Amino acid sequence: MRPLRLGIAVVLVGVGSACSVLGGDEADPASAVVDDLAAALSGLTLDDVPLTDEADRDAFTELVSPLDEVPVAVEVAGVEEPEDADATDAEATATLAWRWDVTDTTPWEYDTTVALTRAESGWQVDWAPDALVPDLAEGDTLGLRTLTPIRSDISGADGEVLVTQRPVLRYGLDKTKVEGAQVARNARKIARILDIDVKAYVERAEAMGPDAFVEAVVLREDDALEVLPAFRKVRGALAVRDSLPLAPTREFAAALLGRVGPATAEIVEGSEGRIVAGDEVGLSGLQARYDEQLSGTRGTAVVARDDEDELRTLFEVPAVDGTDLVTTIDPDLQQKAEDALATLGDDAPAAALVAIRPSDGAVLATANGVGADGADLASTGQYAPGSTFKVVSSLALLRSGLKADSRVSCPATTVVDGRSFKNYDDYPSSSLGDITLAQAVAQSCNTAFIGNADRVRPGDLTEAAQALGLGTDHDLGFPVYFGQVPPAETETGAAADLIGQGTVLASPFAMATVAASVSAGHAVLPVLLPAHEVEQTPPEQPLTAKEAGTLRGFMRAVVTTGPGRFLLDVPGEVGAKTGTAEYGEPDAAGELPTHAWMIATRGDLAVAVFVETGASGSQTAGPVLEAFLR
Repeated sequence: MRPLRLGIAVVLVGVGSACSVLGGDEADPASAVVDDLAAALSGLTLDDVPLTDEADRDAFTELVSPLDEVPVAVEVAGVEEPEDADATDAEATATLAWRWDVTDTTPWEYDTTVALTRAESGWQVDWAPDALVPDLAEGDTLGLRTLTPIRSDISGADGEVLVTQRPVLRYGLDKTKVEGAQVARNARKIARILDIDVKAYVERAEAMGPDAFVEAVVLREDDALEVLPAFRKVRGALAVRDSLPLAPTREFAAALLGRVGPATAEIVEGSEGRIVAGDEVGLSGLQARYDEQLSGTRGTAVVARDDEDELRTLFEVPAVDGTDLVTTIDPDLQQKAEDALATLGDDAPAAALVAIRPSDGAVLATANGVGADGADLASTGQYAPGSTFKVVSSLALLRSGLKADSRVSCPATTVVDGRSFKNYDDYPSSSLGDITLAQAVAQSCNTAFIGNADRVRPGDLTEAAQALGLGTDHDLGFPVYFGQVPPAETETGAAADLIGQGTVLASPFAMATVAASVSAGHAVLPVLLPAHEVEQTPPEQPLTAKEAGTLRGFMRAVVTTGPGRFLLDVPGEVGAKTGTAEYGEPDAAGELPTHAWMIATRGDLAVAVFVETGASGSQTAGPVLEAFLR
C-alpha cells in the first residue's frame, strides 16, 4: 500500500494586504476575477490570484501537493455580486464546480463556494479551506491513499484451494537499532545466517536510509523455525509477520503455479500504469500470466486529517478484489507426484511427472523434481522420447497393414545406410529372431521397428502422432510443448525417428497426452483451466476404436511380459511403455548418457515420468511411476 501523503495545515492570519488584480482596473466585475481563479485552481495554484491574505498562497500549494498528480478541472457555476459592486468592502460569492479524475473511470465531483471582497485595488479572493473541499477546516491536511485489493486464490479439482494467503516471516535488518559500522557488520551476519548473497545484502543495507527495514528473505513460518535461534542473537535483526499467496508446500506445482513478489522495474514499465512500484504481483507461472485477474483493481481514497490526528474519507473509489483462477489439479495426486519424484533424492537429475484424466482431458498433476532448478520441464521440456514413442510408431505400422500377430524380424543389430543400430543392453535374447509385432512393442525391440521403416511413408509417422495428440500445438492458457514429428530427411533419420530419437521431440506433458489418447480411444485435448476456451484441430486421420484397442493390448503386454512386469501387482490393470533415449556427449568410455522415460495407463488415469539421465526407463523412471501409482 502506498504511504499516506499529507499536506501542511492551512492557517489564516488575516493580513489585509492585496496583490495585483487579474483582469485590470477597478471597473472589473467580480466574475472576471472568479474566472481567473477557476483557471488558476485547474492548475492547482493560487499564483497571481488577488487574495485578502497573502499567506494563503503558499499554504494552498502545500495543502494540495498530495493531489498534484490528479488531473483537476474547475469551472465557475455562478457568481452573486452586490448592487453596489464598486463600493469598497462590497462582498460577492462564487460557486465553483470541481472535477478530479481520481481514476480513469470514476471522477470526484462537487461544488464549493468562495467569498470575494472589494478593496480599493479591486476584487480579492477571501480564500478558505472549504473553498477547496466542502467541510475542510483550518488545520486539516489532505492525503491520497491507495486501497489494495485482496489477491484471489488459485483452486484445483472440486474447488479445493491450492494457492491462498499463508503466513510468512519477512527477515531483515532494522536500521533504527544499529548505527555506523554496526550496519555492515550485522547485515553480514544476517546474510550468512539466511544463506543469501552477503556482499549484495550489505551494500543494500548501507545504501538504505537510517529508519529502513532492509528485507533479506521471506520464509514460510514452518521453514522459519530453523533460522530463528541464530537470527535472534543479531542486534537489529527483525522478523516481521505477514502473509503471501502460497501453495501448501514450496515444491507443490511450483513451476506451474508460479510465485508472487515485488514488481520489478520492467513489470512496472510494461504495465501501462496498472502496476506501481511496491505492488506485489505474479512473477512466474500462472500467477504471472493471470496476474490481472488474480490481483484485482486498486482503489483510491482522498482523505483529510484534522489537527487531532483524526482521519476521515472525503472520496473513495473502492478496490475491486481479484477473481479466483480455477484449475483441474487434484491436490492429492499432485502431492503424490511430488513425493514420487522426491524418491530420486536431493541430488537427482532433472525429472518430471504429468498425470491426465483420459475421459475429459483434465490435467491432474504436473510436477518437477529438484533437478529441474525451478523450470517447468514437465510442460515445456523438449526431449527425445525414446521407446515410449513406439506407441506412435506401432500405430503407423498398424496402418501400413501389419497386425498385432504379424511376424517381424528382431536381430541383435541392424545397419541403415552405414549406421549401426542395436537394442538396449539388457534386451532379452529369448526375444530375438522372428517375433510378433506385439512382442516387439512389449520387449521394445529397436531393430524390429527399424527393419520395417520402408513400410512407413513420409508423413505417416506425423499423422500417427497427431492421432495420439502429439505434435499439434494448442493454446491451453499456459505454456505447453506438444512435441514435433517432422518428416525424416534421410534414411537413417527415418530409422531413428521410429524409435523416438532423430528429430522427434516431446515433453512429459505431450507423452502423458499420448498415453491418455490410447486410453480414451481418441486424441485427447488436455484441460488445465476449464474457463479457457481451446479450439481443437482434429487429426487428419483420427484414431479408430480398433487401433486404440490394439495399442492398449500392446501397453498391457509391456506389463505382463516385458520390462514393466514390476507393475503387475499394482492395483488395477496397468498398461505401460518404457523408453530410453541417448543424448549429449559421450563419456570417457564412449557411452552416451540416456534419458529415462515411462508412460502408463490405469483406469481413468494416464501418466508420464521423465528423468533426464538414468540407466533405463524401467530402472530409473519405473520406480517413480510405481511410487505414484501405489
